[in-house]
Amino acid sequence: MIVPAISQDAAAVADHYDGLDPIYRGVWGEHVHHGLWTTGRETSTQAVEALSQAVGERLRLTPGEACVDIGCGYGSTARLLAATHGVRVTGLTLSAEQARYAAAHPVPGVDVHVRDWLVNGLPDASADAAWAIESSEHMVDKPAFFAEAHRVLVPGGRFVICAWLAETDARAWKVRHLLEPICRDGRLPSMGTREDYEAMAVAAGFTVTDYEDVSRRVARTWTICAARLVKAVLVDREARRVARSRISLLILPRMILAYRTGAMRYGIFTLSTADHDRVPREPGTGPR
Repeated sequence: MIVPAISQDAAAVADHYDGLDPIYRGVWGEHVHHGLWTTGRETSTQAVEALSQAVGERLRLTPGEACVDIGCGYGSTARLLAATHGVRVTGLTLSAEQARYAAAHPVPGVDVHVRDWLVNGLPDASADAAWAIESSEHMVDKPAFFAEAHRVLVPGGRFVICAWLAETDARAWKVRHLLEPICRDGRLPSMGTREDYEAMAVAAGFTVTDYEDVSRRVARTWTICAARLVKAVLVDREARRVARSRISLLILPRMILAYRTGAMRYGIFTLSTADHDRVPREPGTGPR
């Protein structure tokens, strides 16, 4: 597990996303996560939505199911999967600005709350499926992240995680010059390897049913974001002010280099809880 010298907590993560709200929406878009390219001809919007849809497919979502979007950002993935799969989604974010944006773009069946996942207050066995797209990295206590997901999911529940991962046995220079600075600048309390994640998942009671490394299919996200940020800084005085005070611009070349050297990986985990003694929920019930 890569741990930066400067510790990060939930308050730092919330401040990061609140303070960078206008830049994040302008540079990353409403989904605030990587795109997933298959042919290479997709637009960035199509690639970003493709990642969300890939999560929905792995979860085998069916209409009426209760779902949880852990670290939902602006709620865009929740809205997309609610619309395409007919599910109900409770989204949790640490950012008040992100929740405010989600409230201004409501859709039926999606509720977004400002709440820390590690103290989420959701009932036991109240969700059929859950996902965490690039939010597990921000969790201070990663074993508790998995334990809470296992608690909230029904027996037989499904859980998909899209995660930034450290290369297994990364060389010291990669850790020192790429991974630790990325953790620090990205407000990541730690960055685990594939093996770390799978061990924590199993310890929490999950079965790992699938893993896919899609690093090559997502890496171009960072060259696109770098170009957008440079443009924003050049033409927008407010963006320039916020970027100067809150962003280490070195994170962009570091991310590009981390992918190209293999120091960082991007993995999609599909997990499930045991299906024995399943007790069906009453229709219409779910997380609140």
